[in-house]
Amino acid sequence: MPTILHINASPRYANSDSLRLARHFIDSVQAAGPESFELETLDLFSDSALPVFGRTAAAAKMAVFSGQDQTPEQITAWESARAVFDQFAAADAYVFNIPMWNAGVPYVLKQWIDIITQPGWSFGFDPEKGYRGLMEGKQALAIHTSGVYAPGAPAAFGSDFSSTFFADWLNFVGIEDATHVHCAPTVLNGDVDGTRMVAEAELTDAAIEFAGKLSAAGTLQLVND
Repeated sequence: MPTILHINASPRYANSDSLRLARHFIDSVQAAGPESFELETLDLFSDSALPVFGRTAAAAKMAVFSGQDQTPEQITAWESARAVFDQFAAADAYVFNIPMWNAGVPYVLKQWIDIITQPGWSFGFDPEKGYRGLMEGKQALAIHTSGVYAPGAPAAFGSDFSSTFFADWLNFVGIEDATHVHCAPTVLNGDVDGTRMVAEAELTDAAIEFAGKLSAAGTLQLVND
């Protein structure tokens, strides 16, 4: 059975426009697909969602690079990071809901990205050819929301380093099959409901293709099994 990993990067739950849209998309995928799928959700703002990646984990990483033995503490930190990556790598497809924070992504999403984006895990490197993503064959749907900024708005209303950074990261790790849906602005807007409905319609359409590819992934798993 194919798996969707839903990464919720908002702490606002019922008040989150991005989370509401993500749930709409997941429901639309379920309605569009003849195959069932397993859904796993990672709430990045949950207290137990992510391990600390500080001095010990960084030292563990450098020990791997230099071929040195890790200390017991470093082994524990590295295994904790690896568990986060394994959850990411095991999924066939991803749904991200990403509210813009200060023109960028929420800090917990950046922390998650920094934990799983390790050489030999999500990317490789060749001294002559450069970086290569290792997560090929997967698809992603990213929902981007912002309260004041909107595409095409004057510079005084903010900048978007959130969706551009995230799109670049997906490509870096090899997830080239990615769809980005924007819903903005959600605060400085006289017709928020109308803006949300436009995004919902775009997501409903995107769900049809997403579900088809997910079903194909499930069939490939059965053949491989």
